[in-house]
Amino acid sequence: EESLQMWDLNKRLEAYLARVKFLEEENEVLRAEIQSAKSSPAGDSRRVKYEEELRALRDALDHAFREKCTAELARDNLYEEVQQVKSRCQKEQAAREEAKKQLSLSRKELEEERRAQIWLKERAVQLEKEVEALLEVHEEEKAGLDQEIANFSHSLESFRCAPVAFQPVEVEDYSKRLSEIWKGAVETYKSEVSQLEGSLCQAKENLWKAVEDNQQSQLQLQHLEKDLAGLKARKEMLEESLAQQWQEQRGEAEKFQLAMEALEQEQQSLRVQIARVLEDRQQLMHLKMSLSLEVATYRTLLEAESTRLQMPAG
Repeated sequence: EESLQMWDLNKRLEAYLARVKFLEEENEVLRAEIQSAKSSPAGDSRRVKYEEELRALRDALDHAFREKCTAELARDNLYEEVQQVKSRCQKEQAAREEAKKQLSLSRKELEEERRAQIWLKERAVQLEKEVEALLEVHEEEKAGLDQEIANFSHSLESFRCAPVAFQPVEVEDYSKRLSEIWKGAVETYKSEVSQLEGSLCQAKENLWKAVEDNQQSQLQLQHLEKDLAGLKARKEMLEESLAQQWQEQRGEAEKFQLAMEALEQEQQSLRVQIARVLEDRQQLMHLKMSLSLEVATYRTLLEAESTRLQMPAG
């Protein structure tokens, strides 16, 4: 039974020794590969290549960051310009509203002047009718007075001796008074007509001024509308250019992000490979240590067994 156990142990020892030898050879091969990879120019060239690619990507990232900063500055400038255009549009809109208000006021004044002119015309026609009526009444009164004077003169001729009390002095005074009244009425009519003519001329001047102000307001409104249309077109163009720049910047950022993700994935894969190699090496070292311990244990057992067999029977 002990010889069978020793034979089994010898077989296992041989298998372990063969495994240890194979692992040592494989370890040496891996060590040689690692040393050759470390010392070979191909590994250095690959490392240099990776470093150059990483440096180039970092430079591209810095360039993209600078372009991003430039684009942000351009965006801020465009935003300020858009704000200025908006403020100018608001000012133009306020000026347009003010011009519309002035135009409406001018129209109201023009309507009032037209109404005043119509009223003055009606008043002038009415005064002319009143003057004609006064002239007719005056002619009638004058004809009546002439008739009375004629009748009075006939009655005076019928008397042979006319007394002093019946002289035609009172009639002359009456006619003088009537002529003075008529002159006063005519002067009053003339003064009223002159006042009406002056107010009519003033109304015509105001009407012309209102028409000129209206024309100027319309011209100013047309200019403001043209400026507003130009500002709107410029605003649309600036918004389109800003949107295009945003799209280009977003596309470049996505490209750089994809490149960075690819580099990170490659770096992660390299880290995983290095960790795997280190882990395999560590496992090999542990296995080698365990096999060395087993070999030492079996060697001790063999030495003890050989010592026991070499001892004398007694």
